[in-house]
Amino acid sequence: MIESILPNGVVAAELFEDPPGLQPHPLEAPLVAKAVDKRKREFTSARHCARIAMDKLGVEQAPIMRGTSGAPQWPKGVVGSLTHCDGYRGAVLGYAMQVRSVGIDAEPHGALPDGVLDAVSLQAERDWLATAGSDVHYDRLLFCAKEATYKAWEPLTGRWLGFEDAHITFERTGTGADISGTFHSELLVPGDVVSGSPLSSFDGRWLVSDGLIVTAIAVT
Repeated sequence: MIESILPNGVVAAELFEDPPGLQPHPLEAPLVAKAVDKRKREFTSARHCARIAMDKLGVEQAPIMRGTSGAPQWPKGVVGSLTHCDGYRGAVLGYAMQVRSVGIDAEPHGALPDGVLDAVSLQAERDWLATAGSDVHYDRLLFCAKEATYKAWEPLTGRWLGFEDAHITFERTGTGADISGTFHSELLVPGDVVSGSPLSSFDGRWLVSDGLIVTAIAVT
């Protein structure tokens, strides 16, 4: 599913249910030792997807620990992103020599809970939502795109990015059973990076299919 919105050279693995009896990698297990069962299953299945993607990419499978910010720590020379929601677990990986960063997110294709939209959006985004069509839950798509934006941003800058720090606009390119399009994340804070050129924006793609929304950004 998510592979259809990724560029060449970036690989993905995804699950739509948790494999029975799947256990976390022994080195990862302490990270979720005190977590509730739902969180353990999400964590374990998403990282299982990541190791499948490592095989696809041709790198040795490895544990995926957490950095100081909580972001996944990938093997040397690899960039990646994880996501999970009800009915979906996914991982995307690429070689750092080809892709500077990737960010993905998945959400159920349903309206955001009451009160969430104001906390995650700008006034300009809410003005646009008021005129958008009704066959896509664009409020949830906006949240999903903001999550992908943060996941692409943090490895490059080592900094937090708030919901108010990116203005996202959307284009729709597909209709029918699967609806798809592109989005543009205009960064509203200085985009100094650890290495490479400064950031001012990201461009990504989105897809609505089988009751899910997925978004993806690959920074080259």
